[in-house]
Order: sequence, then C-alpha cells, then structure tokens
Amino acid sequence: MKNDRYSSLLTKNHLGKQPEQQQDYLEAVKAIARLTYESLYIIDYADMSFEYVSDNPLFLCGYTAAEVLQSGYDFYFRHVPEPDLELLNIINETGFNFFKTLPVAERKELSITYDFHLISKDGKPVLINHKLTPLLMTPDGNMWKALCIVSISHHQTAGHARIYRQHSADVWKLDVKQRRWRKSRKPALTERETAVLRLHAQGLTISQIAEKLFVSPDTVKYYRRRIFERLEVNSIVEALSYAINSRII
Repeated sequence: MKNDRYSSLLTKNHLGKQPEQQQDYLEAVKAIARLTYESLYIIDYADMSFEYVSDNPLFLCGYTAAEVLQSGYDFYFRHVPEPDLELLNIINETGFNFFKTLPVAERKELSITYDFHLISKDGKPVLINHKLTPLLMTPDGNMWKALCIVSISHHQTAGHARIYRQHSADVWKLDVKQRRWRKSRKPALTERETAVLRLHAQGLTISQIAEKLFVSPDTVKYYRRRIFERLEVNSIVEALSYAINSRII
C-alpha cells in the first residue's frame, strides 16, 4: 500500500487459511444492488481486497465499478481525507477488538455504522454513511468477508460510530477519545410517535398527518418535538434516517 502510516488497517486482522464456501451469495448481493439506490460492496479481509462493487454511483467517486474493484483497499487511501482515515483506523481497531470479545455464535449478529468523507475524482467531498456486517466467517470465528452498504449521511460531521446487534435493543457508541464502546439502549417511540414518523416517510405534510390521525396540526408538531428529543436529532430528515438505520420503524 502507498501509505504505511495506515498499514494497521490492512495487516491487523490476519485470518489464516480461507474456508471453502459457495459463492452463490454474490448473485443475491447483485440482486439487492439492483433494487436499492445505495452502493453495495464486499470486503475480503483475507487479502484486503474488494470482491464485489455495485455500479451504484455514490461509492464510486466518479470511477467505474470495475476500477474501484481493482483498487481494493487503496481506494480508501486515495479518496478518504487524512483526518477521516485516522478515524477509520480507530473504528477498525476498536471494532475488531469488540468483535473478538463476543462468543463466536453471536458475532454474525453484529452490524456497525459510521460516517466519513469520500473525495470524488473532481475533488469534491461528500459525507457518506457506511454500514458493515459479517457475510462469511472463518472456521475459528474471525471475519472473512463483510457486506458494506453506502448511503448519504444525515449528519454534518464524520464519526457517529455505532454497533448494533440483531434482535436486540442494545447499541454501543464509540467514544473516540477513550477508544471505548459504551453500551446504551435504542430510544423507544410511542405508537403515536411511530405513526407520525411513518406518515412523514410517505411524504405527508403536517396538516395531512393531522387529518389522517384525527388530531390538530399543533398536536402533530408536539409529537415531532418529542421524536426529535428521543432520537436526539434536529430535523425530520435526521429522524427518519436515524429511525430507519436503527430499525425503529
């Protein structure tokens, strides 16, 4: 790699011999890519390469999927600004350390999400949200391949690293300065707050939501304020993104 400073990103997690597993999952991933606006790609940690990159444009930074696929991990070094590379190094190190603390049977239930900037071919930065979950594991329970999904971030700064576990309300937030994951619980919305959020997701205005729920527009505004407080966001766009990413709605 061109940048030795971040070599720990590439060499920290040696996996040993790769298990022989079927590759049929690639067809499933390609099918998902055809149905979503989000960018999908697969990381192979055995040789720090990309096994698959969808042609959805957000992750490509102005290149073709084939060019990004060929770049592998070097793609990050060329298209992620240095401060965000340092952040990714911390997330990578602490994330794998956390991963190894869990029983092997629970590791595949995890997903991690965080935000960082990508610099396009023309030099313009875009803040993206990056989600990652294990796709295939080695026989001894290490990460072999991971499925990654890239979408536009609803935040204004990089970071916001979270680990989620399937079928659990537990969430771990990364304290970057302390390099520690702090456990908390997903915020819970009431039935009426959830209804308001879902109707917003359908594109309805406050007045239209009020008509649907047989309440006044001021009551809808009250529910919106409660949603913002519970989710610790500042807008309905942020609330929807948070709720969908956290599987609250």
